[in-house]
Amino acid sequence: MMNERVVETFVELVKIDSEAKDEGKFQTFLKTKFEDFGLNVYEDNTMEQTGLGANNLLCTLKGEEDRPSLFFSAHVDTVAPGKGINPQIREGVIYSDGTTILAADNKAGIAVMLELIEELQEGNIPHGTIEFILTPGEEIGLIGAKGFDMTKMVATQGFVLDSGGPVGSIVMSSPTLMGLEVDIAGVTAHAGLEPEKGVSAIEIAAKAISNMKLGRLDVETTANIGTINGGVASNIVADKVNVTAEARSVSQMKCEEQINHMITQFKTVTHELGGDVSFKTDTKSVGYHFEEENDLVKQVAQVISQMGRSVTYEISGGGSDANVFNANGKEALNLSIGYEKIHTTNEYLPITELIKAVELAYQLVIHVR
Repeated sequence: MMNERVVETFVELVKIDSEAKDEGKFQTFLKTKFEDFGLNVYEDNTMEQTGLGANNLLCTLKGEEDRPSLFFSAHVDTVAPGKGINPQIREGVIYSDGTTILAADNKAGIAVMLELIEELQEGNIPHGTIEFILTPGEEIGLIGAKGFDMTKMVATQGFVLDSGGPVGSIVMSSPTLMGLEVDIAGVTAHAGLEPEKGVSAIEIAAKAISNMKLGRLDVETTANIGTINGGVASNIVADKVNVTAEARSVSQMKCEEQINHMITQFKTVTHELGGDVSFKTDTKSVGYHFEEENDLVKQVAQVISQMGRSVTYEISGGGSDANVFNANGKEALNLSIGYEKIHTTNEYLPITELIKAVELAYQLVIHVR
């Protein structure tokens, strides 16, 4: 019965559209859902600041004061194509119909939360206060979590249910991610009549990029040029180019060093060729790292082992809301909940993994101290 219910809940959730910046209808649905379970629901007022389609929700299930408080977090937004999702169940696996994503990232996490609440309440299971945080705009830069006032929370440790792969994996490290936007100004001229009077912004960009270290730099660090836009015609020396780039590293120092390296190359070539250049940098997420001897990690690993699963420790190349929680002094582990091939129309979720994820959340509530 409980197994069937969590599948029904998940199917219900994915049928409600909530692409990033259009999360309002889904967030309203969830607010009512958590209130119907008797939780105290706090909705912040960050939409104007974030430009998203919904505010953050903090839903509190009161518990016994002598038991530790915990939090669980999931994001409510999805990537595109995420409208009109039509889930299909075949041989114990949930898919979309192939025209959209499935949105198990991250509605599987929300389904786990809702089922956890029902099982705790139905079994009258003793527990501490549990906080459920639901954030919009995660897929486009962790925007909702960044705007959330975490001083509203009681719990100091908890779990982000937002990692793929079989249940049993703990994300131990996640990178600092810094974005770089570069505007290069050259001098326009007719490319056929008087090219020597021009300074090509495209040439500046090309030479600077060719001097850079890019791609996989070491086991902790990557860098990439994402977009280049500029020029108006083949017979005009381009006087404007915009470049976007990023660097990621588990080491914040390495990330900053790579961004500075890229900036230096742009400055050097611009000076040599006679143009001008300006920069904007943006720290999109701050990295974190846990050791296996960390107390919370050890407790989670023990729970996973007792469930009959092997524990795996992962280093992530991407960010999640766990980055924001950890940066704000909340000890947060991102845990795998079973989905595969996220952000594609081939995304799928084995029902056995969804059920196992509920069991994991339940056991964490019982055993984490």
